[in-house]
Amino acid sequence: MQYGLIGCPLGHSFSKEIHEALGRYSYALCELKPDDVATFLHQREFCGINVTIPYKQTVIPFLDEISDRAKAIGAVNTIVNRDGRLYGDNTDFDGMRLALLHAGIALSGKNVLILGTGGTSKTAEAVAASLGAQSIRKVSRTGKDGALTYEQAYRIDANVILNTTPCGMFPHSEESPITLDRFPHLSGVFDAIYHPLSTQLVRDATERNIPASGGLYMLVAQAVRAAERFTGEAFPLDAINQLYRKVLRQKQNLVLIGMPGVGKTRVGTRLSELMHRPFFDSDQVILERIGMPIADYFAQHGEAAFRAVESEVLAELSAQSGIVLSTGGGAVLKEENVRALRSNGILLFLDRPVDELKVSDDRPLSSDRERVRNLFAVRYPIYLAAADKHIRSGKNANETAHMILEELE
Repeated sequence: MQYGLIGCPLGHSFSKEIHEALGRYSYALCELKPDDVATFLHQREFCGINVTIPYKQTVIPFLDEISDRAKAIGAVNTIVNRDGRLYGDNTDFDGMRLALLHAGIALSGKNVLILGTGGTSKTAEAVAASLGAQSIRKVSRTGKDGALTYEQAYRIDANVILNTTPCGMFPHSEESPITLDRFPHLSGVFDAIYHPLSTQLVRDATERNIPASGGLYMLVAQAVRAAERFTGEAFPLDAINQLYRKVLRQKQNLVLIGMPGVGKTRVGTRLSELMHRPFFDSDQVILERIGMPIADYFAQHGEAAFRAVESEVLAELSAQSGIVLSTGGGAVLKEENVRALRSNGILLFLDRPVDELKVSDDRPLSSDRERVRNLFAVRYPIYLAAADKHIRSGKNANETAHMILEELE
């Protein structure tokens, strides 16, 4: 390969799409086992590569030159082959610094906690120092090498938390490395994880109205800076912002929520056609899993059993990226479902006047007009609270789908 990424595992990587979106070169993902790294670098059969976990420090002894910044950080994520000599640099620094500025997370004069002690934590430490942090402390489970333990960290009056651990990364998206309620003066949270797009830590901060950001902007920014090393071409900040918005739109799920009979399936199907995205109807997935009509399952096993299956299905579907998802009317009744759906998605409340909602015998909680009105009164504020955007339905599915596309621009 000429350009690409080495690391292990790489199944979750967005790097290929990001680099190729710049239109300058093809980009490959090369998953290497630890014993293969030395051979790969000795062969030098590439023009430029990026390096991700767990090899950002492993590659250093094989390089001919290392930038002063990468040397100071102690980690390399970009290697350029210059006439057979390997030059190592660290563009993660640029990526994280720009991500913090983009998210409006100020570090100047702040007490900063860095969760983790690996290669990315070294980058975070350098970035925090460059942005004028008043104090910088690292946190680890063991507390070795001068780091605080998590229990000790709770005694620090931290203003900003930077997570560089894998805690909260897919498939363990429900996990969070630290409890934010223990820090009353937090003014910013950054998580280097980008899959899911919004980790539990970021969602915890957002729910507390604390400025927070996941790692996607960092990933895009460091990739663009790496591309500059590869090509010798300078890309303006606006190019990073545009590429970030493009990648976010591509990776973010569009989740339709709302009352039974509002037309979520029809609108979702049309959206998937217009956007060339996979479409899933959570009720249809549930139906296939339980092997009987939902109304029959309600009658035999009760609503609680159905909601348990629903939560399981929603968690699985939410882990995907770039899909259109139509949910059942009661999907957002459980907070755990809302959190799962928000991990990779934007929630769109599809709204229609109650008397225009379709009534159907196969919907156990909305089988007649009176039940629909009662359900509407109870659930309407729940939909509003869960939604990122409120979409009032058009005359038909096609019109509503185009309204959603305009709203997302």
